[in-house]
Amino acid sequence: MNAGIRVWRGKYNSRSTCIFVAMKRALLSVWDKTGIAGLATTLRGHGVSILSSGGTGTLLREEGIDFTEVSAYTGSPEMMDGRVKTLHPKIHGGLLGRRGIDDAVMQAHGIEGIDLLVANLYPFESMAARGLSLSELVEYIDIGGPAMIRAAAKNYSDVAVVVDPADYGVVGDALGRGGFTAEERLLLARKAFARTAAYDAAISNYLHGIDKPFPDVLTVQFGNGRVLRYGENPHQQAAVYGTAGIAAQVPLQGKQMSYNNYLDVHAAVGLVREFDETAAVIVKHNNPCGVALGETPHAAYVAAREVDPVSAYGSVVALNRPVEIAVAEELCSTFVEVVVAPSFSDAARTAMQTKENMRVLELPPATGGDAIRTIDGGALVQRIPPYQEQWQVVSEREPEATELRAMQLAWKVCKHTKSNTIIFANETATLGIGAGQMSRVDSAKIAIRKARGSLKGSAVASDAFLPFPDTLEVAAEAGATSLVQPGGSIRDAEVIAAANRRDVAMIFTGIRYFRH
Repeated sequence: MNAGIRVWRGKYNSRSTCIFVAMKRALLSVWDKTGIAGLATTLRGHGVSILSSGGTGTLLREEGIDFTEVSAYTGSPEMMDGRVKTLHPKIHGGLLGRRGIDDAVMQAHGIEGIDLLVANLYPFESMAARGLSLSELVEYIDIGGPAMIRAAAKNYSDVAVVVDPADYGVVGDALGRGGFTAEERLLLARKAFARTAAYDAAISNYLHGIDKPFPDVLTVQFGNGRVLRYGENPHQQAAVYGTAGIAAQVPLQGKQMSYNNYLDVHAAVGLVREFDETAAVIVKHNNPCGVALGETPHAAYVAAREVDPVSAYGSVVALNRPVEIAVAEELCSTFVEVVVAPSFSDAARTAMQTKENMRVLELPPATGGDAIRTIDGGALVQRIPPYQEQWQVVSEREPEATELRAMQLAWKVCKHTKSNTIIFANETATLGIGAGQMSRVDSAKIAIRKARGSLKGSAVASDAFLPFPDTLEVAAEAGATSLVQPGGSIRDAEVIAAANRRDVAMIFTGIRYFRH
């Protein structure tokens, strides 16, 4: 074992005997210098010598922190505008050298062991987002950083590698008890390899996507993986990954989220975000079964539940306003699987704790990005570019103000319901929802059959064009007086003529919303 490497044997977490390999030498090389001066001060306070170069070394010098320049240690100056500075056997030998195996080789070549590497990378991802030219952007492709990180992570049994400033506290804790445990070094190595993989993926995706809407080769990475109890059904296995949005959410209370819970929350949140008004959305099996607006969250939720109270049993509820005690008590009056809202008052949280299995989530900010869906042998990737609907009245009769508001509500719900879908609504709530049918007429008939009250004066929304007048005829017979659809059928003229015969105000939007 190299001289100066101290081994301390003792208890860790009062459960198992561990070997702590103490730190003698650290190499600091970071682009993001958040917290690096404080970490360096802590390292020096524990007698750890520091190697550094470039901008990191400049900062340490300004802070009066003692360190050795990498170029002074290697005997090789930085060159090529900093492209070559840490690519040297004395650096990589110090990171890769196996203690107790490579000691003689290291000594023969004047290589000192490096026990800790703290490194983060040139900001390729953020610079790519700025629209730099390729010649400018290649200068933000880090070479030495990933090489050092991979070397240290490969030799994790002897070297600790830290790639995230958020982990600097872990270094301080390790120093305080004599060194890192083997388990900690392995965890840090995993994180390091994940970072270099994501970095290389970003570069690959960019280069493969030059002058193309999508890259020829797509590499993706999701972190924060958590195993779920099972998948869609108990005999299936599942996990969830993600560090933002719905995927990152864990309940404030209640049971662990299930695979189906995450899918339903995703659907509910996508719809509730459509509304600026106070709104409640109730989702069951990935489809809305009740949507309503209200003066208060309580009024909106009660109205949404009354659309289809049978389906609302065991549902996911999304609200776009804070939950106070009144709506919390209403939610607790029946069986609700998950509630998601921007926030919950203390009184509401206390009331909801009486339903100990009910999952309660905070509504996260929208994340955006491409949608990725796996198929046999690969994946489909979908992007929603900026677009503008062009609402155009195509019937002889203009819609009245109340009809227009009802069509707007129905259309928003239509966008988030499985195809083929037909939505009946008034200006404050859905009245009947027909979803996921092979025939659009059948969707209309299901929506009519499920409606609990009169459909007289209602508005109808269809996610795609009406290929024949039959759906409009069925809707008008049920009492609908207005209809919104994308248009674009070769039989649009027939459908418009039917609308005029029935005195139905009809609008074409020009945008289809299939949801498979």
